[in-house]
Amino acid sequence: MAKNSTNSPAPEAGADNAASESTPKVGKGTPTPSRAAQEAARKRPLVPDDRKEAAKQARAKQTEARERARVGMAMGDDKYLPARDRGPQKKFVRDYVDARFSIGEILIPVMFLVIVLTLIPSYEVQTIGIFALWGFFLGAKPRATALARRIQTLGDERLADMDASGIAMQLVFLTAPGVQVFDASTAVALARDVNDELIQHVRDHPDRYAALATIAPQDPAAAVKEMQRAVGMGFKGVVINSHTQGEYLDEAKYWPIFEAAQALDVPVYIHPNTPPNDMIKPFMARGLDGAVFGFAVETGLHALRLVVSGVFDKFPRLQIGLGHLGEGLPFWLFRIDFMHGASVRSGRYASQPKLARKASEYLRENFFYTTSGMAWTPPIRYVQDVMGMDRLLYAMDYPYQFVPEEVNVTDELRISYEDLKAFYQTNAERVFKL
Repeated sequence: MAKNSTNSPAPEAGADNAASESTPKVGKGTPTPSRAAQEAARKRPLVPDDRKEAAKQARAKQTEARERARVGMAMGDDKYLPARDRGPQKKFVRDYVDARFSIGEILIPVMFLVIVLTLIPSYEVQTIGIFALWGFFLGAKPRATALARRIQTLGDERLADMDASGIAMQLVFLTAPGVQVFDASTAVALARDVNDELIQHVRDHPDRYAALATIAPQDPAAAVKEMQRAVGMGFKGVVINSHTQGEYLDEAKYWPIFEAAQALDVPVYIHPNTPPNDMIKPFMARGLDGAVFGFAVETGLHALRLVVSGVFDKFPRLQIGLGHLGEGLPFWLFRIDFMHGASVRSGRYASQPKLARKASEYLRENFFYTTSGMAWTPPIRYVQDVMGMDRLLYAMDYPYQFVPEEVNVTDELRISYEDLKAFYQTNAERVFKL
Protein backbone atom coordinates (compact mmCIF):
# COMPACT_ATOMS: atom_id res chain seq x y z
CA MET A 1 0.00 0.00 0.00
CA ALA A 2 1.34 3.39 -0.93
CA LYS A 3 2.19 5.69 1.91
CA ASN A 4 0.64 9.11 2.24
CA SER A 5 3.10 11.85 1.32
CA THR A 6 2.69 13.44 4.73
CA ASN A 7 4.33 10.36 6.27
CA SER A 8 7.29 10.40 3.87
CA PRO A 9 10.66 11.30 5.38
CA ALA A 10 11.86 14.85 4.67
CA PRO A 11 14.83 15.19 2.34
CA GLU A 12 18.21 15.68 3.89
CA ALA A 13 19.43 19.27 4.27
CA GLY A 14 21.33 20.41 1.19
CA ALA A 15 20.21 17.45 -0.92
CA ASP A 16 19.16 17.96 -4.55
CA ASN A 17 15.41 18.39 -4.37
CA ALA A 18 14.72 18.57 -8.14
CA ALA A 19 13.21 15.09 -8.39
CA SER A 20 10.80 15.61 -5.50
CA GLU A 21 9.68 19.00 -6.93
CA SER A 22 8.89 17.50 -10.33
CA THR A 23 6.84 14.64 -8.81
CA PRO A 24 3.13 15.36 -8.22
CA LYS A 25 2.11 15.33 -4.60
CA VAL A 26 -0.58 12.86 -3.64
CA GLY A 27 -3.65 14.10 -1.85
CA LYS A 28 -7.40 14.00 -2.07
CA GLY A 29 -8.88 14.27 -5.56
CA THR A 30 -6.82 14.94 -8.69
CA PRO A 31 -3.06 15.13 -8.08
CA THR A 32 -1.74 18.71 -8.18
CA PRO A 33 1.43 19.34 -10.23
CA SER A 34 4.28 20.99 -8.40
CA ARG A 35 5.14 24.64 -9.01
CA ALA A 36 8.08 23.69 -11.21
CA ALA A 37 5.92 21.35 -13.28
CA GLN A 38 3.25 24.03 -13.68
CA GLU A 39 5.88 26.53 -14.83
CA ALA A 40 7.28 24.03 -17.31
CA ALA A 41 3.81 23.35 -18.68
CA ARG A 42 3.14 27.07 -19.01
CA LYS A 43 6.28 27.57 -21.05
CA ARG A 44 5.66 24.56 -23.28
CA PRO A 45 5.02 25.67 -26.91
CA LEU A 46 1.45 25.28 -28.11
CA VAL A 47 0.96 22.21 -30.30
CA PRO A 48 -2.12 21.28 -32.34
CA ASP A 49 -3.17 18.47 -30.04
CA ASP A 50 -2.91 20.50 -26.87
CA ARG A 51 -6.62 20.29 -26.09
CA LYS A 52 -6.54 22.27 -22.88
CA GLU A 53 -4.86 25.25 -24.51
CA ALA A 54 -7.17 25.05 -27.54
CA ALA A 55 -10.20 25.01 -25.24
CA LYS A 56 -8.85 28.00 -23.35
CA GLN A 57 -8.40 29.96 -26.57
CA ALA A 58 -11.89 29.02 -27.72
CA ARG A 59 -13.38 30.27 -24.45
CA ALA A 60 -11.46 33.54 -24.76
CA LYS A 61 -12.73 34.01 -28.31
CA GLN A 62 -16.30 33.35 -27.20
CA THR A 63 -15.94 35.90 -24.39
CA GLU A 64 -14.65 38.48 -26.87
CA ALA A 65 -17.52 37.76 -29.27
CA ARG A 66 -20.07 38.15 -26.46
CA GLU A 67 -18.54 41.51 -25.53
CA ARG A 68 -18.84 42.73 -29.10
CA ALA A 69 -22.41 41.52 -29.23
CA ARG A 70 -23.16 43.32 -25.97
CA VAL A 71 -21.86 46.58 -27.44
CA GLY A 72 -23.95 46.04 -30.56
CA MET A 73 -27.13 45.32 -28.66
CA ALA A 74 -26.56 48.37 -26.48
CA MET A 75 -26.45 50.46 -29.63
CA GLY A 76 -29.53 48.76 -31.08
CA ASP A 77 -27.78 48.08 -34.39
CA ASP A 78 -26.55 44.72 -35.64
CA LYS A 79 -23.71 46.27 -37.65
CA TYR A 80 -21.69 46.17 -34.44
CA LEU A 81 -22.13 42.41 -34.12
CA PRO A 82 -19.65 39.84 -35.44
CA ALA A 83 -20.07 39.20 -39.18
CA ARG A 84 -21.79 35.85 -38.71
CA ASP A 85 -24.43 37.46 -36.48
CA ARG A 86 -25.42 40.31 -38.78
CA GLY A 87 -28.54 40.42 -40.88
CA PRO A 88 -28.26 39.87 -44.67
CA GLN A 89 -28.43 43.60 -45.35
CA LYS A 90 -25.33 44.08 -43.18
CA LYS A 91 -23.28 41.40 -44.88
CA PHE A 92 -20.35 43.64 -45.79
CA VAL A 93 -20.47 46.11 -42.91
CA ARG A 94 -17.44 46.03 -40.68
CA ASP A 95 -17.73 45.38 -36.98
CA TYR A 96 -17.10 48.78 -35.41
CA VAL A 97 -14.86 48.14 -32.49
CA ASP A 98 -16.15 50.82 -30.16
CA ALA A 99 -19.65 51.35 -31.54
CA ARG A 100 -18.92 54.96 -32.48
CA PHE A 101 -16.11 55.54 -34.91
CA SER A 102 -13.66 53.74 -37.15
CA ILE A 103 -10.99 55.16 -39.40
CA GLY A 104 -11.47 54.20 -42.98
CA GLU A 105 -8.85 54.43 -45.59
CA ILE A 106 -5.68 56.19 -46.47
CA LEU A 107 -5.47 55.97 -50.26
CA ILE A 108 -7.87 58.14 -52.15
CA PRO A 109 -8.61 60.25 -55.19
CA VAL A 110 -7.56 62.85 -57.67
CA MET A 111 -9.49 66.09 -57.34
CA PHE A 112 -8.19 67.66 -60.49
CA LEU A 113 -7.69 64.59 -62.67
CA VAL A 114 -8.88 66.32 -65.81
CA ILE A 115 -6.54 69.27 -65.24
CA VAL A 116 -3.58 66.97 -64.74
CA LEU A 117 -4.27 64.89 -67.82
CA THR A 118 -4.85 67.99 -69.91
CA LEU A 119 -1.66 69.76 -68.82
CA ILE A 120 0.85 66.91 -68.82
CA PRO A 121 1.16 66.67 -72.65
CA SER A 122 2.09 70.35 -72.86
CA TYR A 123 5.26 69.87 -70.83
CA GLU A 124 8.64 68.56 -71.87
CA VAL A 125 8.83 66.49 -68.68
CA GLN A 126 7.09 63.27 -69.64
CA THR A 127 6.46 60.32 -67.34
CA ILE A 128 6.11 57.11 -69.34
CA GLY A 129 4.42 55.16 -66.55
CA ILE A 130 1.75 57.75 -65.81
CA PHE A 131 0.71 57.89 -69.45
CA ALA A 132 0.51 54.09 -69.59
CA LEU A 133 -1.42 53.83 -66.33
CA TRP A 134 -3.95 56.58 -66.97
CA GLY A 135 -4.25 55.57 -70.58
CA PHE A 136 -5.84 52.40 -69.25
CA PHE A 137 -7.96 54.11 -66.62
CA LEU A 138 -9.41 56.47 -69.23
CA GLY A 139 -10.30 53.57 -71.51
CA ALA A 140 -13.67 51.88 -72.08
CA LYS A 141 -13.21 48.80 -69.89
CA PRO A 142 -15.79 48.54 -67.04
CA ARG A 143 -13.16 48.68 -64.30
CA ALA A 144 -11.49 51.68 -65.93
CA THR A 145 -14.70 53.67 -66.33
CA ALA A 146 -15.80 52.88 -62.76
CA LEU A 147 -12.45 54.04 -61.41
CA ALA A 148 -12.42 57.25 -63.47
CA ARG A 149 -15.89 58.04 -62.13
CA ARG A 150 -15.25 57.22 -58.49
CA ILE A 151 -11.87 58.90 -58.22
CA GLN A 152 -13.23 62.33 -59.13
CA THR A 153 -15.96 62.61 -56.51
CA LEU A 154 -16.41 62.91 -52.78
CA GLY A 155 -20.17 62.89 -53.14
CA ASP A 156 -22.99 60.42 -52.69
CA GLU A 157 -21.39 57.47 -54.49
CA ARG A 158 -18.25 57.54 -52.37
CA LEU A 159 -20.25 57.90 -49.15
CA ALA A 160 -22.45 54.98 -50.19
CA ASP A 161 -19.34 52.90 -50.93
CA MET A 162 -17.99 53.75 -47.49
CA ASP A 163 -21.27 52.68 -45.89
CA ALA A 164 -21.25 49.42 -47.84
CA SER A 165 -17.77 48.70 -46.53
CA GLY A 166 -18.47 49.76 -42.94
CA ILE A 167 -16.01 52.67 -43.17
CA ALA A 168 -16.90 55.62 -40.96
CA MET A 169 -14.20 58.04 -42.14
CA GLN A 170 -11.75 58.33 -45.01
CA LEU A 171 -8.49 60.20 -45.08
CA VAL A 172 -8.48 61.68 -48.60
CA PHE A 173 -5.62 63.03 -50.68
CA LEU A 174 -4.44 63.68 -54.23
CA THR A 175 -3.21 60.48 -55.79
CA ALA A 176 -0.34 59.93 -58.25
CA PRO A 177 1.08 61.71 -60.12
CA GLY A 178 -0.15 64.65 -58.06
CA VAL A 179 1.45 67.96 -58.94
CA GLN A 180 4.95 66.51 -59.14
CA VAL A 181 5.05 66.15 -62.94
CA PHE A 182 4.88 69.92 -63.54
CA ASP A 183 7.39 72.75 -63.46
CA ALA A 184 7.79 74.36 -60.05
CA SER A 185 5.58 77.43 -60.49
CA THR A 186 2.69 75.44 -61.99
CA ALA A 187 2.98 72.76 -59.30
CA VAL A 188 2.94 75.32 -56.48
CA ALA A 189 -0.20 77.00 -57.87
CA LEU A 190 -1.99 73.69 -58.46
CA ALA A 191 -1.15 72.43 -54.96
CA ARG A 192 -2.76 75.48 -53.41
CA ASP A 193 -5.88 75.11 -55.58
CA VAL A 194 -6.19 71.39 -54.80
CA ASN A 195 -5.92 72.04 -51.07
CA ASP A 196 -8.53 74.81 -51.16
CA GLU A 197 -10.93 72.51 -53.01
CA LEU A 198 -10.27 69.49 -50.81
CA ILE A 199 -10.66 71.25 -47.48
CA GLN A 200 -14.10 72.45 -48.56
CA HIS A 201 -15.22 68.86 -49.09
CA VAL A 202 -13.91 68.01 -45.62
CA ARG A 203 -15.89 70.90 -44.14
CA ASP A 204 -19.00 69.73 -45.97
CA HIS A 205 -18.64 66.26 -44.38
CA PRO A 206 -16.52 66.73 -41.24
CA ASP A 207 -17.66 63.45 -39.71
CA ARG A 208 -16.80 61.44 -42.85
CA TYR A 209 -13.62 62.97 -44.28
CA ALA A 210 -10.22 64.18 -43.13
CA ALA A 211 -7.42 65.09 -45.53
CA LEU A 212 -3.72 65.24 -46.30
CA ALA A 213 -2.41 68.31 -48.08
CA THR A 214 -0.67 68.38 -51.45
CA ILE A 215 2.69 70.15 -51.71
CA ALA A 216 5.14 70.75 -54.57
CA PRO A 217 8.60 69.41 -53.67
CA GLN A 218 9.95 71.11 -56.80
CA ASP A 219 10.09 74.31 -54.71
CA PRO A 220 10.95 73.23 -51.14
CA ALA A 221 10.54 76.72 -49.66
CA ALA A 222 7.07 77.10 -51.21
CA ALA A 223 6.24 73.55 -50.13
CA VAL A 224 7.01 74.46 -46.51
CA LYS A 225 4.81 77.56 -46.69
CA GLU A 226 1.94 75.57 -48.19
CA MET A 227 2.34 72.88 -45.55
CA GLN A 228 2.10 75.49 -42.81
CA ARG A 229 -0.97 77.07 -44.43
CA ALA A 230 -2.65 73.69 -44.93
CA VAL A 231 -2.11 72.49 -41.36
CA GLY A 232 -3.55 75.79 -40.18
CA MET A 233 -6.67 75.05 -42.26
CA GLY A 234 -7.11 71.63 -40.68
CA PHE A 235 -5.14 69.20 -42.85
CA LYS A 236 -3.73 66.23 -40.92
CA GLY A 237 -0.41 65.94 -42.72
CA VAL A 238 0.93 65.93 -46.27
CA VAL A 239 1.12 63.46 -49.13
CA ILE A 240 4.00 63.18 -51.57
CA ASN A 241 3.54 60.88 -54.55
CA SER A 242 7.02 59.37 -54.26
CA HIS A 243 9.62 60.55 -56.77
CA THR A 244 9.53 64.02 -58.30
CA GLN A 245 10.62 63.65 -61.92
CA GLY A 246 13.10 60.97 -60.90
CA GLU A 247 14.40 62.70 -57.77
CA TYR A 248 13.93 61.43 -54.21
CA LEU A 249 13.45 63.19 -50.90
CA ASP A 250 16.70 61.87 -49.41
CA GLU A 251 18.50 64.66 -51.30
CA ALA A 252 19.40 67.39 -48.82
CA LYS A 253 17.66 70.12 -50.80
CA TYR A 254 14.31 68.55 -49.83
CA TRP A 255 15.05 68.28 -46.11
CA PRO A 256 13.35 71.59 -45.21
CA ILE A 257 10.10 69.72 -45.93
CA PHE A 258 10.95 67.17 -43.24
CA GLU A 259 12.09 69.88 -40.86
CA ALA A 260 8.70 71.58 -41.24
CA ALA A 261 6.79 68.32 -40.82
CA GLN A 262 8.61 67.61 -37.56
CA ALA A 263 8.06 71.16 -36.32
CA LEU A 264 4.34 70.98 -37.17
CA ASP A 265 4.15 67.44 -35.72
CA VAL A 266 2.37 66.04 -38.79
CA PRO A 267 3.17 62.90 -40.81
CA VAL A 268 4.33 62.69 -44.42
CA TYR A 269 2.59 59.96 -46.40
CA ILE A 270 4.58 58.62 -49.35
CA HIS A 271 2.09 57.33 -51.89
CA PRO A 272 3.31 55.14 -54.75
CA ASN A 273 4.14 56.44 -58.18
CA THR A 274 5.04 54.59 -61.35
CA PRO A 275 8.81 54.10 -61.62
CA PRO A 276 10.68 56.99 -63.28
CA ASN A 277 11.69 56.80 -66.90
CA ASP A 278 15.20 55.48 -66.21
CA MET A 279 13.77 52.57 -64.17
CA ILE A 280 10.49 51.62 -65.79
CA LYS A 281 11.28 49.92 -69.11
CA PRO A 282 12.06 46.41 -67.75
CA PHE A 283 8.80 46.58 -65.75
CA MET A 284 6.70 47.66 -68.72
CA ALA A 285 8.12 44.90 -70.91
CA ARG A 286 6.00 42.44 -68.91
CA GLY A 287 3.25 44.72 -67.62
CA LEU A 288 4.73 44.94 -64.12
CA ASP A 289 5.03 48.73 -63.88
CA GLY A 290 1.96 49.53 -61.77
CA ALA A 291 0.43 48.18 -58.58
CA VAL A 292 1.28 44.60 -59.46
CA PHE A 293 4.97 45.22 -58.60
CA GLY A 294 6.43 48.49 -59.90
CA PHE A 295 4.76 50.66 -57.26
CA ALA A 296 6.21 48.62 -54.41
CA VAL A 297 9.73 48.54 -55.85
CA GLU A 298 9.79 52.28 -56.54
CA THR A 299 8.21 53.40 -53.26
CA GLY A 300 10.11 50.88 -51.16
CA LEU A 301 13.32 52.18 -52.72
CA HIS A 302 12.31 55.74 -51.81
CA ALA A 303 11.64 54.83 -48.18
CA LEU A 304 14.89 52.90 -47.81
CA ARG A 305 16.85 55.77 -49.35
CA LEU A 306 15.42 58.00 -46.61
CA VAL A 307 16.52 55.56 -43.92
CA VAL A 308 20.11 55.13 -45.08
CA SER A 309 20.57 58.84 -45.85
CA GLY A 310 20.49 59.74 -42.15
CA VAL A 311 17.37 61.89 -42.39
CA PHE A 312 15.91 60.35 -39.21
CA ASP A 313 19.07 61.10 -37.23
CA LYS A 314 18.58 64.72 -38.25
CA PHE A 315 14.81 64.68 -37.60
CA PRO A 316 14.21 61.92 -35.02
CA ARG A 317 10.51 62.70 -34.47
CA LEU A 318 9.63 62.60 -38.18
CA GLN A 319 6.91 60.09 -39.07
CA ILE A 320 6.55 58.64 -42.58
CA GLY A 321 3.56 56.62 -43.80
CA LEU A 322 3.67 53.74 -46.29
CA GLY A 323 0.77 51.73 -47.70
CA HIS A 324 0.56 48.13 -48.88
CA LEU A 325 2.08 46.72 -45.69
CA GLY A 326 5.23 48.80 -46.11
CA GLU A 327 5.95 48.07 -49.79
CA GLY A 328 7.76 44.85 -48.83
CA LEU A 329 10.31 46.42 -46.46
CA PRO A 330 9.12 44.75 -43.21
CA PHE A 331 9.93 41.36 -44.73
CA TRP A 332 13.55 42.38 -45.44
CA LEU A 333 14.58 43.74 -42.04
CA PHE A 334 17.20 41.13 -41.21
CA ARG A 335 18.92 41.27 -44.58
CA ILE A 336 18.77 45.08 -44.72
CA ASP A 337 20.47 45.33 -41.32
CA PHE A 338 23.11 42.74 -42.18
CA MET A 339 24.04 44.01 -45.63
CA HIS A 340 23.70 47.72 -44.92
CA GLY A 341 25.84 47.39 -41.82
CA ALA A 342 28.49 45.49 -43.75
CA SER A 343 28.44 48.07 -46.53
CA VAL A 344 28.87 51.00 -44.14
CA ARG A 345 31.74 49.29 -42.31
CA SER A 346 33.50 48.61 -45.61
CA GLY A 347 33.40 52.26 -46.64
CA ARG A 348 32.37 51.17 -50.12
CA TYR A 349 30.01 54.10 -50.73
CA ALA A 350 30.79 57.67 -49.75
CA SER A 351 27.04 58.34 -49.88
CA GLN A 352 26.35 55.93 -46.99
CA PRO A 353 26.79 57.72 -43.65
CA LYS A 354 27.13 55.79 -40.42
CA LEU A 355 23.72 55.77 -38.73
CA ALA A 356 23.02 56.12 -35.03
CA ARG A 357 20.87 52.97 -35.08
CA LYS A 358 20.15 49.93 -37.20
CA ALA A 359 18.11 50.56 -40.34
CA SER A 360 15.35 48.31 -39.02
CA GLU A 361 14.95 50.49 -35.93
CA TYR A 362 14.04 53.51 -38.06
CA LEU A 363 11.56 51.38 -40.02
CA ARG A 364 9.95 50.37 -36.72
CA GLU A 365 9.97 53.75 -35.00
CA ASN A 366 9.78 56.41 -37.72
CA PHE A 367 7.29 54.75 -40.05
CA PHE A 368 3.69 53.64 -39.85
CA TYR A 369 2.02 51.29 -42.31
CA THR A 370 -1.41 50.56 -43.76
CA THR A 371 -3.01 47.44 -45.17
CA SER A 372 -4.24 49.09 -48.37
CA GLY A 373 -4.55 46.55 -51.16
CA MET A 374 -3.28 43.72 -48.93
CA ALA A 375 -6.34 42.00 -47.48
CA TRP A 376 -4.52 38.79 -46.58
CA THR A 377 -4.20 37.59 -43.01
CA PRO A 378 -0.65 36.08 -42.93
CA PRO A 379 1.26 39.21 -44.00
CA ILE A 380 -1.01 41.46 -41.93
CA ARG A 381 -0.24 39.45 -38.81
CA TYR A 382 3.45 39.36 -39.70
CA VAL A 383 3.66 43.16 -39.91
CA GLN A 384 1.73 43.51 -36.65
CA ASP A 385 4.09 41.09 -34.92
CA VAL A 386 7.34 42.45 -36.35
CA MET A 387 6.67 46.19 -36.62
CA GLY A 388 4.28 46.45 -33.66
CA MET A 389 0.51 46.63 -33.20
CA ASP A 390 0.76 50.41 -32.88
CA ARG A 391 2.39 50.72 -36.32
CA LEU A 392 -0.27 49.21 -38.60
CA LEU A 393 -3.50 50.94 -39.65
CA TYR A 394 -6.42 49.58 -41.61
CA ALA A 395 -6.94 50.95 -45.14
CA MET A 396 -8.81 49.97 -48.28
CA ASP A 397 -7.16 50.87 -51.57
CA TYR A 398 -10.21 52.81 -52.75
CA PRO A 399 -11.14 53.25 -55.55
CA TYR A 400 -8.40 51.26 -57.27
CA GLN A 401 -9.10 48.04 -55.38
CA PHE A 402 -12.66 48.54 -54.15
CA VAL A 403 -13.84 45.19 -52.78
CA PRO A 404 -16.35 45.84 -49.97
CA GLU A 405 -16.19 42.31 -48.60
CA GLU A 406 -12.44 42.52 -47.95
CA VAL A 407 -13.22 43.93 -44.51
CA ASN A 408 -14.39 40.45 -43.53
CA VAL A 409 -10.72 39.41 -43.59
CA THR A 410 -9.65 42.00 -41.04
CA ASP A 411 -12.82 41.57 -38.98
CA GLU A 412 -11.72 38.00 -38.31
CA LEU A 413 -8.10 38.70 -37.36
CA ARG A 414 -7.21 36.60 -34.33
CA ILE A 415 -6.10 39.51 -32.19
CA SER A 416 -7.46 40.97 -28.98
CA TYR A 417 -10.38 43.36 -28.80
CA GLU A 418 -8.01 46.17 -27.83
CA ASP A 419 -5.64 45.45 -30.72
CA LEU A 420 -8.51 45.35 -33.22
CA LYS A 421 -9.70 48.71 -31.95
CA ALA A 422 -6.19 50.13 -32.36
CA PHE A 423 -5.94 48.67 -35.86
CA TYR A 424 -9.26 50.14 -37.03
CA GLN A 425 -9.40 53.32 -34.98
CA THR A 426 -7.03 54.52 -32.31
CA ASN A 427 -3.75 54.14 -34.22
CA ALA A 428 -5.12 56.47 -36.89
CA GLU A 429 -6.48 58.85 -34.25
CA ARG A 430 -2.99 59.07 -32.74
CA VAL A 431 -1.04 59.40 -36.00
CA PHE A 432 -3.36 61.94 -37.65
CA LYS A 433 -4.69 63.62 -34.47
CA LEU A 434 -8.30 62.95 -35.42
